[in-house]
Amino acid sequence: MEETLCNVEFLKGPKAFIARVESDLGGTREYRSESFEEVLEQVILDLQEEFESSTQ
Repeated sequence: MEETLCNVEFLKGPKAFIARVESDLGGTREYRSESFEEVLEQVILDLQEEFESSTQ
């Protein structure tokens, strides 16, 4: 059975990349940076921490 854990949306604004993340555990949050790699890293670290702590 499949279950949605989170929704992630990446946007490119005029001056920054934006990531919007929504999950049941962490709610809705947004990350911004001029670097796509930095936004992606922030999202990965946040979700990794969120889901690792939920399984303990």
